[in-house]
Amino acid sequence: MVNQDAGLLDRGDGVGLAWARRRGRGPTVLFLPGFASDMAGAKATALDSFCAARGQAMLRFDYSGHGASGGTFEDGGIGRWLADALCVIDRVAQGPLLLVGSSMGGWIGLHVALLRPDRITGLVGIAAAPDFTETLIWQRMTAGERARLAEQGIIEEPSQYGPPLRITKKLIEDGRDHLLLGGPIALRVPVRLLQGQRDPDVPWETALRLAERIEGDDVQVTLIKDGDHRLSRPQDLALLARTVGSLIGDGLLGEDAA
Repeated sequence: MVNQDAGLLDRGDGVGLAWARRRGRGPTVLFLPGFASDMAGAKATALDSFCAARGQAMLRFDYSGHGASGGTFEDGGIGRWLADALCVIDRVAQGPLLLVGSSMGGWIGLHVALLRPDRITGLVGIAAAPDFTETLIWQRMTAGERARLAEQGIIEEPSQYGPPLRITKKLIEDGRDHLLLGGPIALRVPVRLLQGQRDPDVPWETALRLAERIEGDDVQVTLIKDGDHRLSRPQDLALLARTVGSLIGDGLLGEDAA
C-alpha cells in the first residue's frame, strides 16, 4: 500500500487547500505553519522525515493564500485560516491528532484543540504566537501606520525572512475575535512549548504567559537560550523530534491512522 498521498481540497468556495499526507501509526502528527509560511519549510519537512523513519502518520497543509493553496493572502485572517485547518482536519485527517504549531500555527493550534477536543492528544508549540496580531503588530505600530491602515486597509511591513508582509485591517480586526491570553485556556492535553530566548519576533515571556493560562497541569516550557524565532538549526530540529517523539511514544503508538 502506498503510504503517501497529496491533494487539493476544495473548501467549498472554489479555493483549493493543498495537503500532503503520510499514512502510518496514530496519532497523526499535524503540522500547522506560521504566518506567510507553508508546509515545505524546514521544520515541517524535518518532522515528516522523522515520522517516515518511525512509521508515524503525518499530515501537512497550506492555509489559503499560502504555499501551494489557492486564494489570496490578503483575504485571510486568523478566523479564515483556522477554518482552513478545521476543513483539512475534518475531511482529510483520520483518527487522533498531535498538533505541532509554529508561530501563528501555535495560536491556530490552540483554537483547533479547543474546537476538536475529542481528537487532540497533545500540542507542541514552536515559538507559539497567540494574539500576535494585537500584541506584536498593532501595539507596535506607530500612530502614522495605524492611520494609514485605517485609510488604505493595508500596509507593508519589512520582514527579515523575505518580501515585505502585507498587513491588512481585516487581519487586525479578525485577530481581535480570536484572542486567547486574556483569560484561562481550557486545554487539558499535554502541551510542550519550545521557545528561543533570542527570538526577535515573539518575546520568550509569551511562552510562560501561555503556560500559565492553560488550565491543564501537563504543560512544559523549554527555553533555548541562543534560539531564534525559526528554531530550524539542526539542534533545534533534533529537539523538536525528541519532543514530538516523547508525546507519541507515551502509550499512543499502535493505533493505525492509515
